[in-house]
Amino acid sequence: MDQVLEAARAGDQAAFGQVVEPLRHELQVHCYRMLGSVEDAEDAVQETLLRAWSKLDTYAGRASFRAWLYGIATHACLDALRRRKARAWPTDLAGPADPRRYELAAVDVPWLQPYPDRLLDVAAAAQDEPEAVVTAKETIELAFLAAIQRLPARQRAVLILRDTLDWSVSDTAAALGLSQAAVNSALQRAHAALASHLPAQRSSWRSDPSASERRALRRLITAWESADTAGLVELLRDDAKLIMPPGTVWFSGRRDIETFLDEHMFGEMGPGWRLLPTAANRQPAFGLYWRRPGEDVFRAFAIGVLRVDGDAVAEIAIFQQPELLGLFELPPAC
Repeated sequence: MDQVLEAARAGDQAAFGQVVEPLRHELQVHCYRMLGSVEDAEDAVQETLLRAWSKLDTYAGRASFRAWLYGIATHACLDALRRRKARAWPTDLAGPADPRRYELAAVDVPWLQPYPDRLLDVAAAAQDEPEAVVTAKETIELAFLAAIQRLPARQRAVLILRDTLDWSVSDTAAALGLSQAAVNSALQRAHAALASHLPAQRSSWRSDPSASERRALRRLITAWESADTAGLVELLRDDAKLIMPPGTVWFSGRRDIETFLDEHMFGEMGPGWRLLPTAANRQPAFGLYWRRPGEDVFRAFAIGVLRVDGDAVAEIAIFQQPELLGLFELPPAC
């Protein structure tokens, strides 16, 4: 590796590609945590590699090349966040809606996006440790991502480097150009801000879905495709949420979710639904397809992501953005 890196520093672009390509996917996961968007993360990675190539002669070897790249990627994300708003989550923008009095409409704000597990698996496979922190469940699930989007950008960067990647105070300070005291202060403020936003009970990290998560997803698919409102509601925790980006409308509690499903999803829209299982953010997920009355084809409608607490579904996030299905390698119609 040292010889390849030296060749890259001498201007060999092929050698540079050989050095950085094994790190590309984990850098994308890092940038996704910072930015909350798959597309923005990929743009930040491209910017990171351009910056790294242009300043490769400044790499002195005091830190690992991987850490040096992470520092550049973090600054690329911080620059991006200065140009755009943080990614939003419906529960931060509005209170729960009345299932009989609401208006489903897209709101033009940048929304938090789900991250396909297939990309997390690629990032994990490229790492040395089988349980690497880069793709750990508790720091990639949507509840965590939604919570850290509320943090100021620099606090978010400190939290990710210190808590998620397990960097030392000194390494974090060097990467961000801060004093160690400033890093400790930012981390303390970040912890305090997150305490009231994360679920009280968060599942332990697993590389694969638990049996209860797989069972909940199978039962939800069966009930939804049968337009079985009672079967769906039976899966829900009493205080479950149904959230639907890119709009601010969301519902809280089994009764209101039941009313919305019964009257709107299976009433106004009809029983023509099909679901294909997938996974996002280390959580069970599904591609949701709708067949309009009179048509024969089920067309892409949304990506759904579940948060399962024990044997009950605590949250269903329905991303009504059909274009996201391509990220999950799901077909546009079925």
